[in-house]
Order: sequence, then C-alpha cells, then structure tokens
Amino acid sequence: MGKRRRARELAVQVLFHMEYNQGDPEEAFELVCTHFESPESVRPFSMDLVKGVVKHRAEIDSRIRKASRNWRLERMSRVDRSVLRLATYEIIFREDIPPKVSIDEAVELGKKFGTDESPAFINGILDNIYNTWVMEKGRPDEPQPE
Repeated sequence: MGKRRRARELAVQVLFHMEYNQGDPEEAFELVCTHFESPESVRPFSMDLVKGVVKHRAEIDSRIRKASRNWRLERMSRVDRSVLRLATYEIIFREDIPPKVSIDEAVELGKKFGTDESPAFINGILDNIYNTWVMEKGRPDEPQPE
C-alpha cells in the first residue's frame, strides 16, 4: 500500500474520531497515531489533510449538502461523512492532487471502512461535487485536446 493511501486512511480515522470527540485536531491526530501505530512517514501528509478539512469544514459540508440531494449530512454514517469531507477537501482545495485520484481513493476508503453501499454512495456524491466544481471553475482538471 502506498504512503498516500495509508496517510488518507489515517486522516479518515482521525476525522472519524473527531466526530465523537470535538477538540484539538493535533491531539486527536496523536491519539489515533498512537492507537493505530501509524508510521512516521505518512504523518505529515495525513496531518495536512486533517488540518485542511478542519479549516475548510463549513464550505466542505455545504458542498456535500448540495451534492447529496436526498440525504442530510447528519443522517450519513460517520465513516461516509469523514471520507466525503476528506475527498471534498482534496478536490476543492488541493491543486496538487488530481480530483479523479481523490475520488478513486475515497471509493477505496469506503470499501475498507464503510458498508457495502458506501463506495457507490461516496462515488455518486463526489462525482456531483466534482462536476459542480468544474462548472464553477469553467475548466476540467485534465487538458482538453485542441
């Protein structure tokens, strides 16, 4: 498993923990790292992701609400919500990560941590978020042929 995937797994675990224990993200991060014996090599990227989600959570949650037509954010499973927040942060705020990579990684996280329905649910919402974002920006993430 690649370092970035492991870092995303750690970030989802921290975000999930924060669903139950509001507080300092760095304390939550250290607690989860200790509990799951996370390698040092994945921690910097993972912590960047967690801090980004926390910093932009209001906009992230707003985008998830708009994209999940028939689901209230509060009714989603905490795992799915954590995965969606992470991937939405990557899609909207991380230009160094191709959005389609973020979506694929989120689907894999849903398979690992969520229910049988999680991968399709996550994929559908993130696809909607991505398409809306592309329309807002007026450009896709991949160059178009001339």
